[in-house]
Amino acid sequence: MSIRTIAHGAGWSGPLALFAALLIAAILLIQPKARGAEPSGAAGVASLAAVPATSDCAALAKVDLVHIGGAGSVINSAVETVGAQQATVCAVEGTLAPAIKFRVELPTKTWTQRYLQTGCGGLCGNLNIRIGAADGCPTVDASGFVVASSDMGHEGMDGDFGRDPQKRADFAYRGVHLTAVAAKALIHAFYGQGERFSYFSGCSDGGREALVEAQRFPEDFNGIVAGAPAMNFVVQNSLYHAWQARSNTGPDGGAILLASRLPILHAAVLKACDGLDGQVDGLISAPGQCRFDPAATVCRGGQDPSTCLTAQEAEVARRFYAGPRDPKTGERLTVGGPQYGSELQWAGVYVPMAADQPIFSSIIANGSMGNLIFSNGQPATVDKVTFDHATFERLVERYRLFDSTSPDLSAFADRGGKLILFHGWADPHISPINTIAYNDALKATMGEARAASFERLYLMPGMGHCSGGEGPSAFDLLTPVMAWVEGGRAPDAIVTRTPTQTTMFGLPGGGHPGPAGPPPGAKGAMPPRGAMGPPPGMPPQPTGPARSRPVYPYPYIAAYTGTGDPNAASSWMRGRAVNVQVPAWAGTGLYRPYQGVTG
Repeated sequence: MSIRTIAHGAGWSGPLALFAALLIAAILLIQPKARGAEPSGAAGVASLAAVPATSDCAALAKVDLVHIGGAGSVINSAVETVGAQQATVCAVEGTLAPAIKFRVELPTKTWTQRYLQTGCGGLCGNLNIRIGAADGCPTVDASGFVVASSDMGHEGMDGDFGRDPQKRADFAYRGVHLTAVAAKALIHAFYGQGERFSYFSGCSDGGREALVEAQRFPEDFNGIVAGAPAMNFVVQNSLYHAWQARSNTGPDGGAILLASRLPILHAAVLKACDGLDGQVDGLISAPGQCRFDPAATVCRGGQDPSTCLTAQEAEVARRFYAGPRDPKTGERLTVGGPQYGSELQWAGVYVPMAADQPIFSSIIANGSMGNLIFSNGQPATVDKVTFDHATFERLVERYRLFDSTSPDLSAFADRGGKLILFHGWADPHISPINTIAYNDALKATMGEARAASFERLYLMPGMGHCSGGEGPSAFDLLTPVMAWVEGGRAPDAIVTRTPTQTTMFGLPGGGHPGPAGPPPGAKGAMPPRGAMGPPPGMPPQPTGPARSRPVYPYPYIAAYTGTGDPNAASSWMRGRAVNVQVPAWAGTGLYRPYQGVTG
């Protein structure tokens, strides 16, 4: 059975049907500046009384949304049900014209006067509320938030929606903003009062949406958590993934480097670089210090080929790390590639299980370029891309629409807004250098002291895209951003732990939407890494220890104290600062203040 047939049988259609499955596992009630509240305990989170509903759930079906989304905006349903935390909620689903679907869940008895909106992954197109970066968050566990999310104005992840200017705008920024406006109107109607504090949490495209909110609509949220943000949307979904796919495609059209060979490369990287951060633990905390040449893995005379790579395979890895450059000038066309230590996470992204299986990066690029990114629709496929400056200049025509790289967050900061960024060092989909570049741009634009007053960046060793990977990837950033907003307590170290729940398609429990491989049953499908063993075709890998580890705000890395269990966070302290030098590249100017367009 073909992949397209499988996707069609699941209810998806169009040229990006598979993309849908792969990535799923990826108002104007102006909010006043947050009022002060007494902090509760050391965490600094305000102690707010639970407010019960003052309206029947069914009555929310009559709330008028026309003044928010325009003619045709309606509440489709309002029903009482049991939410994810087993508390009774009023679940409201509606449409903001022309086609933005949203869902809001309002606790009937446990609401602590806070609103939380979550982002989606990939090209969105599905309506799910998944709260990530909140492992063990007491307010989440007690069902203290009104929570909401949006499908961003279209159904399914078929990129054909990009042909419609309205749907492009809805996906770019309108869906996330109007959902916030509508949710706040429902809060007023249900509880008879507004929220005290509003938060947003998202990863991947949800991270892009988070930054869209801080940049375009600074009045919407008091605190924002943005993970692995796809802020460089146009470059990421064209040149980055097109290069990764092209680099691993042989003359016969098949893949050169396969997943079963990745442990050889990864072991060599660890041997060369694992100890550079001061601890040999299978994790690389400072990839920028790593000096590794994939040629070192090439088989020498008489060497067992199962223990080394061919010259062609090593060249693929070199191209992955290096990224595309203009052939005449040598100019970098992307800000960064996958980092040393991420090799096992390449499986299912730009390294398939078998040579005759599709390369997921091709699916990403082919689904985004023609309809969404290039205004004339060309090039539409990976095989037609020319990696040069001229192509770069054409693809950024729509960056002001889709991207969220403007570092001028003055309006957000002036309102007391707080922003926490996070990214996994082993992310194969979006290089963490993107997020470091944004952190640098914030400091350059607003000054280091001003930036430090409202923004933090956390880089997780060994973590993949939004979650998963060899490093501890379960953590709570929602409570720290709440404590910063509500109690003025700026975050320092956060503790990451080995997940205890099954990870599926980048979703630890109810976590972040983020692509991690084909859907179950599809050709090339694989179980989630770190939860059910390695993908088919890869040799068994030793299971790492259950561990916890502090992560400090960038540029600091954790250092082992020299005593105690190295797998326990208590045995670690703040180490040295390790700054990453972001290279000059064709898109350096994208990280400068700009006003987004609406076309």
